[in-house]
Amino acid sequence: MISRFEQFTMIISGIYRRLQKIEKAEMIKHGYKGAFAQYLATLSRYEEGLTSSELCEICDKDKAAVSRIIAEMEEKGLVQREKKVVRTYRSKITLTEKGKEIADFVKKRAEEAVYAVSGEVMTEKDRETFYQTLDALYKNLQRIGAEGIPSEK
Repeated sequence: MISRFEQFTMIISGIYRRLQKIEKAEMIKHGYKGAFAQYLATLSRYEEGLTSSELCEICDKDKAAVSRIIAEMEEKGLVQREKKVVRTYRSKITLTEKGKEIADFVKKRAEEAVYAVSGEVMTEKDRETFYQTLDALYKNLQRIGAEGIPSEK
């Protein structure tokens, strides 16, 4: 019998791997890496831009990964950094016009994918409950990551 832990981690890991595969397949159509998708979608929500630190926090990624991806996206003309800041990690990163176009494509395809996955098997109420539950799990895992697993009683 599979334990709750095994079932939970296998499902979450499997979902994450499938999402990465879908991102890659969609982004390759435009000649970009799948890893760009999350950053493009996130930056599109912040017209005033985000610093690398803010992007790390929002996307829940480490600084090295964000720095690498942003450098690649900047090289490809998808993002730009404000030039008035001395330290690049403090400069705001914004989408270029080309970046906005690709971000719109990413968001449209992501919406289509989410609908395809859940549209046939979930009502709107189910979807609301599902996302509330996922958010609660995420927040609890964040807390446990910071504080440790509560000791047994």
